Amino acid sequence: MTAAVTTTPHGAVPVRTTARTRGYPTAWWGMAVFITTEFMIFLGLLSAYFFVRATSPHWPPGDIRPPELVRSSVFTVVLLSSSIPIFWMEWALPRGHMLQARVGLLLSFLMGAAFLGNTAYDYLHMEEGWRTNAYTSLFFTIVGLHALHLLVGLVMSLTVQTKVWLGKVTPDRHVTPDVFALYWHFVDGVWILVFTSLFVTAHFVT
Repeated sequence: MTAAVTTTPHGAVPVRTTARTRGYPTAWWGMAVFITTEFMIFLGLLSAYFFVRATSPHWPPGDIRPPELVRSSVFTVVLLSSSIPIFWMEWALPRGHMLQARVGLLLSFLMGAAFLGNTAYDYLHMEEGWRTNAYTSLFFTIVGLHALHLLVGLVMSLTVQTKVWLGKVTPDRHVTPDVFALYWHFVDGVWILVFTSLFVTAHFVT
């Protein structure tokens, strides 16, 4: 609450005004709620994965080999690094650096597309099918769910890039890129849990 003074025919009169605070828009909070819901789904699936693992004397069960780690690690770095251009975009937009925002969006899109291509490659070259046992079912489901979220993120990225190029995003009006950035960081962050649980521990914790 702040005080201001206004002049009337009867003299100066103090007027109380409410200070305006800048908060997140409704769309941002909507995305935050959606992300929380999706995170709980991943958490439930990973809990099921570790429950099944705890009941198995050997992991992965049977003669199934652990998932490939070296190439997956490289593309994990690619995906996680794709958040850097998004941070750059978030910094550039309010300052009117539209070219930098376009470049940041394009770079993150290409990096995410490369990761998704690697996931598709893994699916096509899996020796076991998703119906083999509980392990393969959970592996395909969790990795596939993340790939679906990434695909949605790429579609969102194309939409945001189009709006930026058409001039519908300005330094004072950039809600759509902000909401997209929040979702993209979620997709990157949840992969850390997925990669650690399904790939790393399968090699080092038997």
